[in-house]
Amino acid sequence: MESIIERLRDGVIVSCQAYPGDAMYGSNIMAAYAKASFESGAAGIRANGVEDIRAIKKAVPVPVIGIYKDTIPGYEPYITPTLRHVEMVISAGADIVAVDATDRLHPEGVTGNRYIEEIKKRFDIPVMADISTVEEGMSAYSSGADVVSTTLSGYTLYTENRKKPDFDLLRKLVERISIPVIMEGNIWRPEEVRYAFDIGAYAVVIGSAVTRPQYIVKRFVLGARGLPFVNGG
Repeated sequence: MESIIERLRDGVIVSCQAYPGDAMYGSNIMAAYAKASFESGAAGIRANGVEDIRAIKKAVPVPVIGIYKDTIPGYEPYITPTLRHVEMVISAGADIVAVDATDRLHPEGVTGNRYIEEIKKRFDIPVMADISTVEEGMSAYSSGADVVSTTLSGYTLYTENRKKPDFDLLRKLVERISIPVIMEGNIWRPEEVRYAFDIGAYAVVIGSAVTRPQYIVKRFVLGARGLPFVNGG
């Protein structure tokens, strides 16, 4: 029987997320997006927050990667930043929990590698480590992460000038660690997905390019005017 992670192999994962103020905000809408994504061949869904995770788990049979975004004053990590958030993601029914595994200080008083160690000690769930550098990925691997994802490249102060999508990071991680490496972050075109697989991605996450109408429409509007659309507009 395939493991949860094996079910993601060579697949496209769709990140179904919306934020307060977005026209598409709401768990019922995210569940509908997830269902449409599954019907179109998505191997998994990445979802944010207890209500969205619960709704999406009811809507689709594919693995759900759960996160809980929460900004805590005084700390930079916001993707499932504390053990309490991990508990909430698990209680909502997520199959995999994704966390910030960067070298930045977490609210738990540790950096990413120690945070992963604590999660693995306390919970029986696969952990996806969202990282921004090769060193963070290797550290997450050594600390027991089940999957490493390039999610945060370009979103930490020390990587904000990295080229997006960060295929170089993907390539180096694939060469250095033996657990699955997932490509995530600033994927906007099918050819980018294909290239990520060609250089070793275990799976590829796409999000705003297919689930946020404000960006989808904006690409066409800008294109009609001969103007470029750059990673989110």
